[in-house]
Amino acid sequence: MTEISFEALMRLLGQNSTRIELAVIAGCLLLAGLLSRLIKRRQRAKTDYDSLSAAARLGVDGLQRLLFPLTGVATLSAARALYGALHQPPVLMHLVIAMLVAMGVIRMTVYALRQVFSPAGWLSTFEFLIGLTIWTAWALHALDILPEVIDWLDHQQVALGKQKLSLWALMQGGAWVLVTLIVAIWLSGSVERKLMRAPLDSNLRIVLARLSKVALMFLALMITLPLVGIDLTALSVFGGALGVGLGFGLQKIMANYVSGFIILLDRSIRIGDLISVGSDRGQVQQITTRYTVLRSPSGVQSIVPNETLISSVVQNEGLSDREVRLAVTVQVGYADDVERALSILEECARVHERVLPEPAPRAFLHSFGDSGINLELGMWITDPENGTLGIRSAVQLEILRRFRAENIEIPFPQREIRVLNPADNVALCDAKT
Repeated sequence: MTEISFEALMRLLGQNSTRIELAVIAGCLLLAGLLSRLIKRRQRAKTDYDSLSAAARLGVDGLQRLLFPLTGVATLSAARALYGALHQPPVLMHLVIAMLVAMGVIRMTVYALRQVFSPAGWLSTFEFLIGLTIWTAWALHALDILPEVIDWLDHQQVALGKQKLSLWALMQGGAWVLVTLIVAIWLSGSVERKLMRAPLDSNLRIVLARLSKVALMFLALMITLPLVGIDLTALSVFGGALGVGLGFGLQKIMANYVSGFIILLDRSIRIGDLISVGSDRGQVQQITTRYTVLRSPSGVQSIVPNETLISSVVQNEGLSDREVRLAVTVQVGYADDVERALSILEECARVHERVLPEPAPRAFLHSFGDSGINLELGMWITDPENGTLGIRSAVQLEILRRFRAENIEIPFPQREIRVLNPADNVALCDAKT
């Protein structure tokens, strides 16, 4: 493609034929946008994504990203052919077509990076910004403006300690840092996948994966910054000030991070454990370096700072083993057969599939109450994360059914009123009337 200088482009824009051509280009791009949107809608209506394989989904998503550049190139090529038939050579159409081709290449490149680093949320978030930056740089190059922009950036100096760097050098350094960080993230992802398949403890795998990610990113920065001319000693003052700020202003946050690594290393709390801390009780779903996520039996998720787990008393129902004892209290009347009631309680617990046969369910006479005798049934389960209300309800319903069948009374509070000297009370009532 023949490059057009900025001055020549300004002269061309002042001509009526060029303005007409710009209107044609705008119409072609608008038609391309409408066509690509229509094709996407029809494709989504006809395609069953759930039945597609991973490779087919990748191809369909990639094609959708290329629809606008492809339809734009098609409509502009048709318009350029029409211009040629009218013996009026276009001036700007070839430039716009080249930009659309570059847009398609950039979109596919960023999409490929997104798939490589999946599920990296930062890449999907900044996908549009990355593509726009690359495409803008290519457009400036095509318009022959890029050398002037680079020269202007090279003359803008920024003081960094005793060292002065140009904006262009900082931008180059930022680009190299970005590239090395992308490589470091890719390597850390590969290391993490291998660690997750290794026969190690789950908490230890998480710690090693995060430490490897931090180490690789730090190594990438230490290698890249000197290569682009940035003296690391110039950052020592800034680093010292940052350390003081972290020590005083971010004390709580740093305490949470340190506590997170302690939890992961000592393995006192693991993913899947059912724990209680303060008023929060739930199953550990996620352990990050700053907080731990608990999911209660009702489905509510609680975010607990790691420092709280270190400095507070935590009840872990699965620390040494997952066996948990449940107690059900029942009251029977003083006139009932207590030994028979104890035997029924144990039988009702044994028929439930979640109750362990060993230790076997045991029923005890707990205490003597005002209205009856208090009995307690103890039973053991190994899946407290599935909740305890369901098993309690099932066992108590079975107890109620068996007690009714055996004519065993479950007493309730009653008050008996005794009237003394009924004749005097009748006389008193007659005197009042």
